[in-house]
Amino acid sequence: MKDYTLSSMYLAKLEVYGIGYRTLKVPLTFPLGESLYWNWKEGSYLLTIGEFSTICKVSTKTLRYYAEIGLILPDEINPENGYRYYSINQLEKMLLINRLKEYCFSLEEIKSIFESEERMEEALFTALNKKKKEIAVKIRKFEDTLHQIDSDILNLRKGKSIMSYMESIDVQLVEIPRMYLLSIRKNVLENEFSEEYGTCFGKLFRKMEEKKLTAAAPPMVLFHGDAYTPFGLDTEFAIPIKEYATGTRDFCPGLCLKTVVQGSYLQLSSVYAKQIEWAEREGYENSNALYEVYVTDPTKVSKESELVTEVCYPVKKRVSKDRSDKQIL
Repeated sequence: MKDYTLSSMYLAKLEVYGIGYRTLKVPLTFPLGESLYWNWKEGSYLLTIGEFSTICKVSTKTLRYYAEIGLILPDEINPENGYRYYSINQLEKMLLINRLKEYCFSLEEIKSIFESEERMEEALFTALNKKKKEIAVKIRKFEDTLHQIDSDILNLRKGKSIMSYMESIDVQLVEIPRMYLLSIRKNVLENEFSEEYGTCFGKLFRKMEEKKLTAAAPPMVLFHGDAYTPFGLDTEFAIPIKEYATGTRDFCPGLCLKTVVQGSYLQLSSVYAKQIEWAEREGYENSNALYEVYVTDPTKVSKESELVTEVCYPVKKRVSKDRSDKQIL
């Protein structure tokens, strides 16, 4: 992380040199050997865009872009030559922007903090707590990724293929009974899935509470499409319930290939591939929507290794072409 201590020192020196001066340029030499001139205009203390840029360690191009998007505007623009000037008071705002960027805030997020109707301290407190949680989630994901890399390195040292983990994926052929689903079905874009999980399941749980319904099994998601379209993937967020009520529907998975996955959701693609390979080898084909059952609530686990997910792939025995022709005759 960059050290902004020197910039704070600059500000302190500015205040000292500024006492009693008006239309004057005051030369200052700083610890790093930088020599800057601080401009007074019309009784107010202003810095050129270059001086402001040097102190805050932000390029003039970036400052112009920030002004373009309304993040931080020049205090004054000379109408004759277009020169931009910033006030001393804006140094603190620019340093805060730099700090928030170090915390992985986007420019849009930073702007929303400044434009919040809450007091700045309250808006920052809320935003920082939210960002802290987001970063903690990313750290856990990186830790899981490092664990997976270690596992792959170990397999390679043993002379195994990096894909040898596929051999440990267990596929079982099971019969799953009819269930009643309270659900929301919609097209979901790839980058909207994380948000839609929370939104849709939140609505379903509220509806269950209103209608006094009882969950029969953990939440699940059914994928009715096999490919993304410009409108997204045909997806159904569902909760199996005990009661048959208005707004519910029957779902009869029947014969399914089932795999229980312990750990990160990143493994699910490998499970799909293994199930499809198994079906092809054993003479089965897909008969209904693939679905995932979230046995553990992802919001209530401390690390991804504690996640448990069931992947179910409904199938039926494939009818050979010769047999199909005989049935027609």
